[in-house]
Amino acid sequence: MTKNLLIAGGDLRQIYCAQRLTENFNVFYTGFDEKYFSDNSTVMPVSTMRGKADYAVLPILPPDESGEISTPLFSQTVNARDIAPLMSENAVIFTGMNSGKVSGFFPSHEVIAYMESEELALRNAIPTAEGAVMLGLENLPVTLNGTSVLIVGLGRIGTALAHILKGFGADISVAVRNGRGAAKAEMLGIKSVCTKDIEGKYRLVYNTVPNMIFTEKILLEFPEDTLFIELASRPFGIDMESAAKIGRQVIMASGLPGKTAPVTAGRAVGEVIVRTIDERG
Repeated sequence: MTKNLLIAGGDLRQIYCAQRLTENFNVFYTGFDEKYFSDNSTVMPVSTMRGKADYAVLPILPPDESGEISTPLFSQTVNARDIAPLMSENAVIFTGMNSGKVSGFFPSHEVIAYMESEELALRNAIPTAEGAVMLGLENLPVTLNGTSVLIVGLGRIGTALAHILKGFGADISVAVRNGRGAAKAEMLGIKSVCTKDIEGKYRLVYNTVPNMIFTEKILLEFPEDTLFIELASRPFGIDMESAAKIGRQVIMASGLPGKTAPVTAGRAVGEVIVRTIDERG
C-alpha cells in the first residue's frame, strides 16, 4: 500500500521536492498557499489526507525556538506541534538541518537531516557553482575570460567551479592546504597556492571553506575592485565586518541552489529522501 508523506512548509525547493515524491508516495502539503499546488492534482492539502502520515519533510531551515516552521509561501503560520499529531506512531521526520533541535519537537519519532547527505551535497555542487559563476558575470565589469580567479578550497563546490570557469577561459588558481589538494589541482590543469600564502593579485575570489581565512590584514592586500563571493557556511571564511570597514565588495551567496535552480535543488532533495527510505527497507 502506498504510504502517506507530508510536505510541511519551505520554499520553492519543497514544491519541486513534493512533485518528485509523488512518484513514490501519496503526497500532502501544509504551510503553502493553495495557489502553489493548484496545477498539481497529485499533491493534495493535508485536510484531504486519510489516516496519518508515515513521513514528513520539513524545510531546509529548522523550526525556531517556539517551533514555528519556515513558511515563506504561506499567508499563515505552521508550528511543529501542529505536525506531530498528524504523524503515525512509527513515522520518520526529514528535516534540512539540525536534527537534534527538531527532535525536541518530535520526541517519539526518528529525525533525519537530509542536508547532511553526501549524495545531496554532490547533487547541489553543480547548481551552486553555476549560480556562483552567474554572480561573477553579473557583478564584474570585465569578462571572465582572462580574469584572474582564486578558488579557496577544492572540495565538491570548488571542483565544480574550476570545471565551469575553465570553460570561460578564466585564469584559475586554487588555494589548498596540502599536497593532496595541489595534486588534485594539477589533475584539473589549474594552478595551486598554499592557503597560508594567498596574495592579493586576483580580480575575483570564491571562498568555499568555512574557516576564517580572509582577515582584515589579508583583505587589505587585495585591490579595492576585487570581488569576493562567499560560498561557505557559517562561520564563513571572510571577515565581513572588516570587509565592510575597508571597502571590499563581498557577496554572501549561501543557499544558491534554492535561489538559482529550485527545480534541480528540490528534485535532488526528493531523490535523496526516496533513496534513504529505500535503503532503510
